[in-house]
Amino acid sequence: MPTVTYRDRRHELETYFDRTAVEAWKRLTSDAPVGRIRATVRAGRDTMRSTLLSWLPDDLRGARILDAGCGTGALAVEAARRGAEVVAIDLSATLVGLARERTANTAMPGRIDFRVGDFLDPLLGRFDHVVAMDSLIHYRADDMVRVLAQLSRQTGSSILFTFAPRTALLGAMHAVGRLFPRGDRAPAIEPVSEGGLARRIAADATIGSWGQARTIKVARGFYISQALELVRP
Repeated sequence: MPTVTYRDRRHELETYFDRTAVEAWKRLTSDAPVGRIRATVRAGRDTMRSTLLSWLPDDLRGARILDAGCGTGALAVEAARRGAEVVAIDLSATLVGLARERTANTAMPGRIDFRVGDFLDPLLGRFDHVVAMDSLIHYRADDMVRVLAQLSRQTGSSILFTFAPRTALLGAMHAVGRLFPRGDRAPAIEPVSEGGLARRIAADATIGSWGQARTIKVARGFYISQALELVRP
């Protein structure tokens, strides 16, 4: 079950994306001009999204997918274009509202059900695939594994997620970030070592039997994230 630290961080994320960073995320997730630093983040996120989508089947007709932490819906749209039924959920009502607005007139073979809430809600039902792009990077490693274990109970084929790999560059970027006024900071990212996370997953009673398949790190300037694919045995 999620811990107190998970619930506290979830509240911080909801506040940040609904209030502090709304305008920044509107620009970052659009074609609007952005500064040099945010341009690298945009490029990194585009590359990571394409990578995760490439790990899903090309034909998703009949598949049910959970986009866990959907943001403004870019990944959900691409999955629905392949025919998937997508439940796209985010803590931020503001971002979900923007996603609905941007996709209102988009014709797709599949369907997107945008929701506001916690992607661990068991009432969401079962899924063939779960994708959590940059939505677990703010949680401690133990909480991350608990989340993955809970998601695995509702997932039939694969879980694709990203984490913040522990690197010297990422550590330096976090140190610089702490110099900004508290009100201007994003919720802290929790770097974890790839080996340490793999061992935690393998040791978990629920998800430890899942296979740890493809992995790739994407580094584009100020965007550093690593994807990992878990597959049901």
